[in-house]
Amino acid sequence: MSKSNWPEACKPLLKKYKGKPHPLEYKNLYQLVVMVILSAQDSDKNINQLSTALFNAFPDMASLSRADAEALYPFVSKIRNFGNKTKWLMELSAKIKQDKNIPLTMEELIELPGIGRKSANVIMRGAGVKAEGVICDLHVIRVAPRLGIAQGTDPKKIEKQIMEVIPEKDWGEIGMAISFLGREICRPTNPNCAECIMKTNCDYFKQL
Repeated sequence: MSKSNWPEACKPLLKKYKGKPHPLEYKNLYQLVVMVILSAQDSDKNINQLSTALFNAFPDMASLSRADAEALYPFVSKIRNFGNKTKWLMELSAKIKQDKNIPLTMEELIELPGIGRKSANVIMRGAGVKAEGVICDLHVIRVAPRLGIAQGTDPKKIEKQIMEVIPEKDWGEIGMAISFLGREICRPTNPNCAECIMKTNCDYFKQL
């Protein structure tokens, strides 16, 4: 499909998922930042279950900034790569100190330990600020090439390709919409093409 057709083709997808809350069950920006860091290479479900106790013990950035690894380990030890993630949370909270200091630009967010472009995009969407990129999680990396809106496996390149064909006003939602499609319909094996609202514009479906 030509680049000019993708904005139109993605309208049903945006309509279906626009504004749908991220699967991480956070209550405020502080919780979102912490959960996004903890969820890398782990499941949102696992983080949702484990974070309640963590936030009871450390309800804000100020309390987190006073914690050492020993204090954090009991709450995060069942999370993948918890050693590095603990270190990142300690460095980040020492730098930010207060919830009100959490930055909300791409440039500032990716300077923080444990936060790359994907995490920054998720945080910015959750905060409701203007998007500077497109969320490109594991589901998007799998589904976007299937649809034909992007090629390859490099998240940065896929993000850039989507940004080139989708209007800037939709950047904040399109990545999450593709991610939800991947979670619900376009599964890694046996995707439910019959139920998919994107099938008429999907390379994978055309080849079936």
